[in-house]
Amino acid sequence: MTTPAAPAGELDTIPKLLAQNAATIGDKPASREKEFGIWQSWTWAEVAQEVESIARGMLAIGIAAGDHVAIIGKNRPALYWSMVAAQSVGAVPVPLYQDAVAEEMAYVLDHCGAKYAVVENQEQVDKILDVQDQLSGLKHVVYLDPRGLRKYDHSKLHALANIKAMGDKDKSKLQPMMAERQSGLNYDSTCVMLYTSGTTGRPKGVVLSNRNIIESAKASSEFDGLRAGDSVLAYLPMAWVGDFIFSIGQSYWTGFCVSCPESEETMQVDLREIGPSYFFAPPRFFESVLTAIMIRMEDASKNKQRMFNYFMDLAKRVGPDLLDGKPVGAMDRLKYAVGKYFVYGPLKNRMGMTRVRVGYTAGEAIGPEIFEFYRSLGINLKQLYGQTEASVFITLQPDGEVRADTVGVPGPGVELKIDDDGEVHYRSPGVFVEYFNNPESTASTKDKEGWVATGDAGFIEEGSGHLRIIDRAKDVGKMKDGSLFAPKYVENKLKFYPNILEAVVFGAGTEKCTAFINIDMTAVGNWAERNNLAYGSYQELAGHARVLAAIKEHVEEVNKSVAEDPMLSGCQIHRFLVLHKELDADDGEMTRTRKVRRRIVDEKYADLIKALTDGTDEIFTETEVTYEDGRKGSISATIQIQDAAVVARRAKAA
Repeated sequence: MTTPAAPAGELDTIPKLLAQNAATIGDKPASREKEFGIWQSWTWAEVAQEVESIARGMLAIGIAAGDHVAIIGKNRPALYWSMVAAQSVGAVPVPLYQDAVAEEMAYVLDHCGAKYAVVENQEQVDKILDVQDQLSGLKHVVYLDPRGLRKYDHSKLHALANIKAMGDKDKSKLQPMMAERQSGLNYDSTCVMLYTSGTTGRPKGVVLSNRNIIESAKASSEFDGLRAGDSVLAYLPMAWVGDFIFSIGQSYWTGFCVSCPESEETMQVDLREIGPSYFFAPPRFFESVLTAIMIRMEDASKNKQRMFNYFMDLAKRVGPDLLDGKPVGAMDRLKYAVGKYFVYGPLKNRMGMTRVRVGYTAGEAIGPEIFEFYRSLGINLKQLYGQTEASVFITLQPDGEVRADTVGVPGPGVELKIDDDGEVHYRSPGVFVEYFNNPESTASTKDKEGWVATGDAGFIEEGSGHLRIIDRAKDVGKMKDGSLFAPKYVENKLKFYPNILEAVVFGAGTEKCTAFINIDMTAVGNWAERNNLAYGSYQELAGHARVLAAIKEHVEEVNKSVAEDPMLSGCQIHRFLVLHKELDADDGEMTRTRKVRRRIVDEKYADLIKALTDGTDEIFTETEVTYEDGRKGSISATIQIQDAAVVARRAKAA
């Protein structure tokens, strides 16, 4: 595989791309932020000035080439600018998850040896101060929002506004120093270091070069025809590689505008106001939006429900074909146009997706029913398959070849192969440089020829060349009778139901599959209120007989669906329980990107798993939990275990 040369004009770093945009489309919007209900906007020329000012301030407080600079907070233009400013002075930005607890942050800050941190507000400052005794190398902390910080010790604590003022004051001295630092950067210089979610252990620092980010951004932008007139909403964690490639990599390559919502609570409203043309969200977002729609429809009048159901049945039948340009009868086209006026258009507007030209979902497999729902409305939602180690993109779905059961074809410049054990391997210009200070993991993941082991099991379809992912390779196994066990396939089907927020399926090496289920408090709570069902807590609602009966119906419907697949029909759920608490990242049960840590769940709930398999009807359990303020506590419950009807298999798996 040949190594790509730098782009024409030596645009081989993110700061150089910024300078190019400031010179060529300087008057076009680059960043937007909603604050106090009002949208503020910055052009590319203004962003370039902001980045330069912050970069000079970083030089003024002593940031050296190669230093790691932690970036912590919600999506804010100034934090994105700080990442590019760090690159401009030869430092390496290291975004952290803003909702991580202090101890999680301490590990990453210590592991990368961060000497400086740029944070959003008092909350993040307090977390760092709580663990500062573990961070001997940390020199200075810079904050955006000064509220609540006036009486803090400012010997090593600085407002970003003051840092910029320091840089502007010594501009004549610092500008040449910054130019010298930038001249030492090239395509192989480190662009960013992003930490993995840590589903199986401690997070690893993934070192990505300018080559990795720019080549991936360029290829993916050309694949989907992204352009300067496009816009995105940046609301996903900045520590996640997807946000970095969309909000910095692709944005700086194409020149499109990145908008930051005011808060998590206003995100849906802000999405409608911005009306992005390019949109990415993990499956959980699409699941939650669909849940909200179904809740609203349950409260609607009978006439509205009948109209909604009629046109949605039509949309599921002909919508995807219309989207892909396939032939559809004249009468169905006419009916769909009527449905678009009365149902599909208002729905898309409500979701903020009226203008979406290209939409993607990734991170976890999305349930086929959920995927098809959005495409039936005319939303060009597609799947991609990627990893932090790939600078996101491994496979993409071309327009006209979008299917729920595949993740597309290799992206431009990407090579795929499947090893003898069924594990997917890839090689591309986006392949990471190394895991920081972890040569053993680097060697076990990436071989000398640049092939990376994904850890996922899958196969490439003959003819179409599409990749199909079965599950995580370590999670795929065999039932006791030799049939295939792939938990994610069943879990995604369960999560299609608005009442079910999360599911964890067990069954490798056993005779029967079992499952844990988390109810969706919003959906089930709404249902309970409509049915005059009194409850005082999540735990009480999760154990209610009528809730258990409803979940049992969903499980049995999924069993019927799973039974139709001869290869996976052995994965039907025989017994299940509804957990007395939600799986939570603060309790270590999920990653910050909402992926289940199966090993932790196995260990923490061993008594419940045993009860599922040994025929117990109910079990008393006590579980440690972490409260929002960091305190530890425990909750106990007597959990009822439910049996579910299964369907006779159509054929035994090979």
